[in-house]
Amino acid sequence: MVSMYLKAKLHMGAVTQAELWYDGSCAIDADLLALSGMQPFEQIDIYNVTNGERFTTYVIVAEAGSGIISMNGATARKCQVGDRIIIASYGLFTEQEASEYKPKLVYLNPDNSVERSANTIPLQRQE
Repeated sequence: MVSMYLKAKLHMGAVTQAELWYDGSCAIDADLLALSGMQPFEQIDIYNVTNGERFTTYVIVAEAGSGIISMNGATARKCQVGDRIIIASYGLFTEQEASEYKPKLVYLNPDNSVERSANTIPLQRQE
């Protein structure tokens, strides 16, 4: 049996552009793609922390070092420039693969520079 698991995420990125008539779906800085392991045309889920929207789209490449996270086409209706978002990709893993795999978690600053990266999420505790 295989199950879907988190493969990678870009956490708390900021939307830099919203281009309704641009071809493509979500353009992401090539350096951020390389760090996260996400690939062009890979399916992604986007969670808009600012407005609560959640939607599925795919990756296209933006200029390396630009910090671009652009919502293009229909996705431009789901986000505005400045919205904080989480971009997640998932993969199908066997139980054995899942027990050994560590997702690539990239935490971003408001300017889409990298704050830090990790492979685990700390245990959530009651406050």
